[in-house]
Amino acid sequence: MLDVLQLKQRVNRMPLEKVRTMVEELRLEGIVAESKTPFTRMHFNTCFAEIEALAQRAGYHKQLDVVGYQGQAYALFDPARWQAVDVLHWLRVYVEQSQKPLVS
Repeated sequence: MLDVLQLKQRVNRMPLEKVRTMVEELRLEGIVAESKTPFTRMHFNTCFAEIEALAQRAGYHKQLDVVGYQGQAYALFDPARWQAVDVLHWLRVYVEQSQKPLVS
């Protein structure tokens, strides 16, 4: 188990290439799901300021926020473009669609 300082240091040293997909998605849609970020829930709970700084170093200079849905998934979003309640609704649909069994 990493302590908080180790976790923050890991985020601060994360290569910018790891966040490029996330940044591009944020630029286009203003919202990005967990599968397109290199971060875990623990990262968001302990070092969100470092994540924002990393996104800024990668070229995304807008404010960020994060919401989670029932401990199953999270989404990172631009609060100037999205209301948290809308992101939560979007995330619920996202989770429910990913849990649907494939029908053949």
